[in-house]
Amino acid sequence: MHVRDAVEADAEALAAIADAPSDAMQGLVHDRTVRVAADEEAATDPNEDVDADPDDLLGFVSFDVRGDTVHVTQFGGTREAAEQLLAEPLRFAANEGMAVELLVTEDENDLRDAAESAGFAESGPGPRFEGRATTRYRVEEA
Repeated sequence: MHVRDAVEADAEALAAIADAPSDAMQGLVHDRTVRVAADEEAATDPNEDVDADPDDLLGFVSFDVRGDTVHVTQFGGTREAAEQLLAEPLRFAANEGMAVELLVTEDENDLRDAAESAGFAESGPGPRFEGRATTRYRVEEA
């Protein structure tokens, strides 16, 4: 598995993974730190002018900093890719002496398992998104 920075050409593939509009994912790439995991065989130079194939990306994570906490704003993909990608905000937070926090909706068992395997611990209920309950996960000063 190859992890790299997301580029604008990844927006369609990210939209397919996140079940979100591609223009929203294009904005995400511009506004947040976004890393993607690609199948090693499909990995290309992110500076190449080629369109990303949704089948080539295994997952993504986006994060930003608010206050003294790194917030994972979105993540998705295969359980293995999500677990590996969560190492990215954890590494950033460790270098900065910050905590990391993320939310998982009640029906995303693979993402919940990936978060727990990456070292996150449940820290209580989160806000509701589109009528679905979420659970807040946190790592104190990664």
